[in-house]
Amino acid sequence: MPNTLSNPNSLRRQDESAAAPVIAPVIAPVIAIVGATGAVGVELMQCLEKRGFPVGALRLLASARSAGSTLPYGADQVPVEELRDDSFAGVDVALFSAGATISRRYAPLAVAAGAMVVDNSSAFRMQADVPLVVPEVNGATLAGHSGIIANPNCVAAIMTMALAPLHRAAPIRRIFAATYQSASGAGAAAMEELRQATAAHLEDRPFEAKVLPHPYAFNLFSHNADVDGESGYNGEELKAAAETRRILDTPDLPIGITCVRVPVLRAHSIALSIEFERPVSPEEARDLLAAAPGVRVVDDRAANHFPMPSEASGIDDVLVGRIRTDLGDPTGHTLALFVSGDQLLKGAALNAVQILERLLGR
Repeated sequence: MPNTLSNPNSLRRQDESAAAPVIAPVIAPVIAIVGATGAVGVELMQCLEKRGFPVGALRLLASARSAGSTLPYGADQVPVEELRDDSFAGVDVALFSAGATISRRYAPLAVAAGAMVVDNSSAFRMQADVPLVVPEVNGATLAGHSGIIANPNCVAAIMTMALAPLHRAAPIRRIFAATYQSASGAGAAAMEELRQATAAHLEDRPFEAKVLPHPYAFNLFSHNADVDGESGYNGEELKAAAETRRILDTPDLPIGITCVRVPVLRAHSIALSIEFERPVSPEEARDLLAAAPGVRVVDDRAANHFPMPSEASGIDDVLVGRIRTDLGDPTGHTLALFVSGDQLLKGAALNAVQILERLLGR
């Protein structure tokens, strides 16, 4: 595969002899990161650097209050610029991680300026003409993009890494899930609040939560997304279920899910009960998962060693274990398992960089 971005609607450059945009090979693209000072923005830079991505130039974009500061990239200190309507001139790829409101306003401007957008917000995830992509699961859908590609919700991305290898071998009939979501899912401010709240609790002094709605240290609570008054499900649960269906291309798949914040700095965990159309043994599931790219089986019953967020933090792989027959289903059609994955990596920044790698044929 040639080392160029393949979609004719992305990475446009004006040919001097014609008015129509033409495709130019981009060996080392100019990359802009929108929301560069946030937790995911920092991880995007680190992923690009660690994976040796061929960055021609890096543009860091954030709010006016961050403009003028610098962030390290390799041996350089890269200045942070204020995000403006004209920020995308000359940019090949724009990685967005600044929330849905910013994405809705600025992503179309980036595309109009000739950039391809990979968006980490919820703004475009359920839009029919925008691929929602986990490269190991449905990377082929990238061929249909029109300038914007959506990065999934962190729960959906991590969960489908475990579900897809099983679903390919034995179609899934139903899913029950419970999540254990870390502070990183609410951003750098929530991670700092957990640190401060924990220190205050241990020192027996008062602490007032400002980022999250409930005490976080030594506590857990229903995910802080708004609750839908009709269904009783919160926004995180509804997003994770809808996006999982879309990534797996199973629009009618029944999914029951409960999302919970736990006092863990980073890496989300998920307890899954998966009903298949045919019986699936733990041994078959273990073999399928062990062969899946981006998945690491951690399933040592003798040592009682299974996936933990402390071990998933900072690594690319999604950890899967506790693979066992669900005793609630005597037919053998249902398996239970436990998953841990780094929300800032596979749930966000790493997945975005892998999308770029796929498009560049790397």
